[in-house]
Order: sequence, then C-alpha cells, then structure tokens
Amino acid sequence: MPATRLRALALLLATAVAPGLGAAPANDPALADALPETRLVIVGGGERPSEAMARFVLWAGGATSRLLVVPWASIEPKESCAAILEELRPHAPGASSCAPLARLDAQGRAGRLDAESHARFLVELATSTGVFFTGGDQARIMDVLADAELLRAIRERHAQGVVFGGTSAGAAVMSLRMITGDGDFTVIDGDKVAVREGLGLLSGVIVDQHFIKRQRENRLFGLVLKHPNERGVGIDEDTALLVTAGRHAEVVGKGPVLLVDALGPDKLQVTILRSGQSVDLQSRTVNPAQ
Repeated sequence: MPATRLRALALLLATAVAPGLGAAPANDPALADALPETRLVIVGGGERPSEAMARFVLWAGGATSRLLVVPWASIEPKESCAAILEELRPHAPGASSCAPLARLDAQGRAGRLDAESHARFLVELATSTGVFFTGGDQARIMDVLADAELLRAIRERHAQGVVFGGTSAGAAVMSLRMITGDGDFTVIDGDKVAVREGLGLLSGVIVDQHFIKRQRENRLFGLVLKHPNERGVGIDEDTALLVTAGRHAEVVGKGPVLLVDALGPDKLQVTILRSGQSVDLQSRTVNPAQ
C-alpha cells in the first residue's frame, strides 16, 4: 500500500480509537474521569521478569491484545524483536508483531524511517494495545523519533491508554530527561552526565537501568542533585517497575529499585524497594511488602 494511503489510514484509525480526544478543555472534570488509565512496564535489563511480561500482556488486553515490539535500539533488530516475541508468547497475547525497522549507518546510528515505514508504523501504532521497546542503545530510539510526528503519535497513544513497556534502553527512554550513557561517571556531577529528550511517558522522574549490577549510582546521584525537582529511579537488572496513572508503582523481579531524592545541596535520600513493595511516585510514600 502506498505511503500516502497508509498515512490516511493511520489518521482514520487514530480518530476511530479515540474520537474527540483533546477536544474538551483540559480542566473538564468529565474528561478527566473518562480518560483511560496510563500503564507502563519498565524493565531494568537482564532477564525480563515473567510477572512483568505477563502484566504487560494482561494490561494490553490479554487474548484480545495487539502487541507491537519496537527494536530500534538494537544493533540486531530482527533478533532482538524475535526474542521479545518469544517471551511474550507464553502469556497468550492476541497478536504480536515487529515494528518497521530503522536503517543503521556504518557507525551503527539510526536514522528516520523512510516514507513507507513511517506510514506503516503509524498504522500499526494506531491499532496496537501494547508497545514494547527492546534493549540496545536508547539514542537510536530517539534518533528515529527525531521525526516529530512519530514522537507525538507515541505520546498520544500512551495518553489514550495504550500500554507501553521497555527493557534496558527501552526503559531509559521512558523519562523526559533521558540518560544517554555518555559522560564521566567516576564523579558525582550532573554536568558530566549526557542527557537528551526521551519519550516523557513518566513525568517528574529520571529513569536509570542496570542500576546496581553496573554501579550507576554516580550518574543518577549527580543528575538528581542538579535537578532536585526530579526523582531518580534506578531499576536493577532482572527487575521491573509497573506503573499506573503515572504515579502508582510496584516492584517485581529479583533485584531492587532505588529511589533517589534531593533534600538540599549535596544531600540525598535513597530508598530501596524490593519485589512486592510499592510507591506513589508523586507523594513519595513507600508501602511495605505484602
């Protein structure tokens, strides 16, 4: 199907899925009550906890779900996507597929999708109930999403209730302030940590991944001290944070999640959460494991 027809189909499908969304005033209480709940499955890398993958499928609709795996972060996107699809299969999704691949240059950098892939991704996104980003290099994801139309479409689908998940690089992109992986991490200095715009699906936090396993405390500590109004969320390997409504977060998996809050200049509070514990990311209260 030509790219122009795909683009028209994507617009039609998006309108059908969420008719009139955004037409009412933002402060309309009726609209706030009607909006679907947002949901995120954020995996810190390593092994994906089975409970996290099961929740992703369940939240996306279980047997009626339509899952889209986005492997743009990976240097081997076909293999990376196939691995995630295999992990999702035991949880019986309705349908699952890989997003159109991004082209990589000789240095492994990703570029924007070509016209046909761009249009096809919009169609697939418009019909998906769950979208999962693989691991690799988070910069590649955002290089593809330098295309403002695609980035806007992802944010709109999240607001409409589509479940989003990601592992490793796919976790790092969830916050608006995204750690790229570049910088000097031998010191606690936010100015030495390279960041760029991420998806911004989880507001008020800075997400880091492989956290304890790869000893990434310095870079998150430095960023939180530099941006004290944002909470650091360090997710370890084999661990996931399940988030609803942009604030209610539950830990599952083998490792911890560390919450890092600035209490003043050069003063931090670090809270360790383990599997079964939950936190309100806005009120910052921690509930004991059940």
